[in-house]
Amino acid sequence: MPTGVLGELYLAGVGLARGYHQRPALTAERFVVSPFGAGERIYRTGDLARYRADGVIEYAGRIDHQVKLRGLRIELGEIEARLQEHAQVQEAVVLAVDGPGGKQLVAYIVPRERALISADAGQQGAWREALKAHLLTSLPDYMVPAQTVMIEQMPLSPNGKLERKRLPAPTAQVSQRAFEAPRSEHEQVLAQIWQEVLGVEQVGRQDNFFELGGDSIISIQVVSRARRAGLSLQPRDLFQQQTLQALAAVVKEQAAPLAQQGPVYGLQKLTPIQRWFFDEPIAQRAHWNQAVLLTPASPWNCRVCRPCCSACSSNTTHCACASASRPRV
Repeated sequence: MPTGVLGELYLAGVGLARGYHQRPALTAERFVVSPFGAGERIYRTGDLARYRADGVIEYAGRIDHQVKLRGLRIELGEIEARLQEHAQVQEAVVLAVDGPGGKQLVAYIVPRERALISADAGQQGAWREALKAHLLTSLPDYMVPAQTVMIEQMPLSPNGKLERKRLPAPTAQVSQRAFEAPRSEHEQVLAQIWQEVLGVEQVGRQDNFFELGGDSIISIQVVSRARRAGLSLQPRDLFQQQTLQALAAVVKEQAAPLAQQGPVYGLQKLTPIQRWFFDEPIAQRAHWNQAVLLTPASPWNCRVCRPCCSACSSNTTHCACASASRPRV
């Protein structure tokens, strides 16, 4: 792979194992024939890696932790690596869980300062925003987790491996801020749109679009519905003003569209190809054939393409199969 491009890590060499003991199916899946040496085997590790500019191979997560979210393939291990680069993050795990608007990314963080877990909503909110800003410096917006859950420690199995199924549900860890009903007309219109596209029962003035399950794809739906409601809005506005109150403060009213949005009736002019078709003197217009006759520039060798019978042994322009009962090539 080119430098910087992710790919699966394969291992080969004299130290390679012969396979998995008494597991032929798994052995055949993981120990595959090497394209670089006759008779050799290479082992599919299932790890994602890439070459750095200095030639060092950098680990980037597991393939089996790759998810597809609204048509985009996301490597959870890469998000976890970027999270752990933050100075205030001790451990990090990212999952794709079912949310009110479909699957969404949730980050589980063990902070270095345990006091953050019991801090008030304002301190936690500021810390989460700083963490999002850190991720956006190296990741696209669709790879930034919609929710961040802080926990005391990661759940581990008796042999020390992470048990992802034991991680708490994200709704149990989200800060419970007091519900503040929409006030202005713009807030009420936007709240109704958020409820429809996100599938939530109610939206408050301080609710965050992305914490409710929104993403870049859903933001386009919000913009489209807002414009139909007479509000001028851009997709970037939802990323810059993520709460309902902040977003309602920047939207502007726009003139209602003059064009009717219902079915259109009336005569439609023909396209150029349609006009040409009806101008042609065709006896039966309901039956249309388009044929092309090709003449070879040199004698045709039928055997070069595919010998269909023993008669095609001569290098001639006309195929001997033409008079035979067998199918022609």
